[in-house]
Amino acid sequence: MELKLINDKGQSSATVSASDALFAREYNEALIHQLVVAYQANARSGNRKQLTRAEVHHSTKKPFKQKGTGNARAGMTSSPLWRGGGRIFPNTPEENFSQKVNRKMYRAGVAAILSQLAREDRLAVVDSLALEAPKTKLLAQKLKGMGLESVLLVTDTLDSNLELAARNLPNVLVLEAHQADPVSLIRFSKVVFTKGAVSKIEEILA
Repeated sequence: MELKLINDKGQSSATVSASDALFAREYNEALIHQLVVAYQANARSGNRKQLTRAEVHHSTKKPFKQKGTGNARAGMTSSPLWRGGGRIFPNTPEENFSQKVNRKMYRAGVAAILSQLAREDRLAVVDSLALEAPKTKLLAQKLKGMGLESVLLVTDTLDSNLELAARNLPNVLVLEAHQADPVSLIRFSKVVFTKGAVSKIEEILA
């Protein structure tokens, strides 16, 4: 598989050889969907708290007499059947939303995403990504010259200048190769790898 190598002006100057197993895989929509849903579910935290009938504020007094009213029997107002009563199966902060994804499935799903990006011409390679200073203006000018707006930059080693410069750009994210996740790869309209990042991700997903 040959990936497009672009220069500082965003023009294709050459190609880079890459693994067919990683960048020329068939598109598997069901697997990618499962991968994205699982990744987002695993990022969820249990932040909901509902009260059981033991935790709601209520009186233990019997609301009305047992017989003669025509109503169903009631012992206390904390019953889940009553308005303001406790929940039978309440949500708790310990709730676990995680989904298991096998390593083989994860690697196959990421490879399918990368392959589709390459087919759609949304993936490109550069020699390197480096800045002289951690200035957002410098990175913005560099990306504008390359014709990039919404872009994920994947590097083999994270440059602190590049990371700091990208923090104030809402449509730019910088990640190392081992941090590239399915949601980030899909989210941006363009994904740019460094040459070293291509080799590194091939090692990780081999």
